[in-house]
Amino acid sequence: MKFTVESFRAWEHKKITLLGMSGVGKTYISNMLRQHDWFHYSGDYRIGTRYLDEPIMDLVKAQAMQQPFLRDLLRRDWIYIRNNIKVDDLGPVLSFVGKLGNPEQGGVPLKDFIRRQAQYRDAEIAAVRDVPDFIRKAQDVYGYKHFINDMGGSLCELDEPGVIELLAQHSFILYIKITDEEQEQQLISRAQSSPKPLYYRPEFLLEQLEIYLAEMDLDYAAQMDPDDFTRWVFPRLFHSRIPRYEEIARQGYTATSKELAGVNTETEFLDLLETAIAREES
Repeated sequence: MKFTVESFRAWEHKKITLLGMSGVGKTYISNMLRQHDWFHYSGDYRIGTRYLDEPIMDLVKAQAMQQPFLRDLLRRDWIYIRNNIKVDDLGPVLSFVGKLGNPEQGGVPLKDFIRRQAQYRDAEIAAVRDVPDFIRKAQDVYGYKHFINDMGGSLCELDEPGVIELLAQHSFILYIKITDEEQEQQLISRAQSSPKPLYYRPEFLLEQLEIYLAEMDLDYAAQMDPDDFTRWVFPRLFHSRIPRYEEIARQGYTATSKELAGVNTETEFLDLLETAIAREES
């Protein structure tokens, strides 16, 4: 969707999609807006509760079944295990995706890792395709005035025809661009100090895996320290995503992470959106 400042102000039921790297403040802003009659749609929450719920539970149950005591309880239906993912705590999804590397160090074997990555990609695409229906339900069923769509940092990796166009058709896309080198280094350092599971495009993963194995003089992925590989690959992944996000931004608007950091109220957020529109008009 494209606007003038005047048409945006007159837009009664605002529908905004936030895009950008993980850690730029998308979820913080979305949580703040929830206090002001905005429906918060979290792509990762939808993935965990709908599209990966059963695979996550299968993985957990497979681990539990290796313990004789728990195995007997599960087989007799005396206990049950459920997914307790939260909007601000996506632990089950991260645990499912896992980290590539030595299984004895908590890593996931390459074949299983590639399979989980494909499942995550399919789930994220499905979560994006649910956005128009949740826009409708947010207003018609739940009675919210506005809609904020908080998409995961890997959206730019999907390469699925029609996905970005769908978001642009039904919402105002705001890309949060990191322009501050200090913040960029902070995000990278944070990711390296506490490495988390990530989604990689298949071509990118195999290319970087080959480089890493050669640099570390290793023969195959199962020899890798999962955390070390994740730390090593993150800056490369980070920089590979920038041009992909900037291409998506052509269908919407752009604000800087510094500008977003100055937003603490709904009014300040709406002012930021108007600034992004005016910047493109000038």
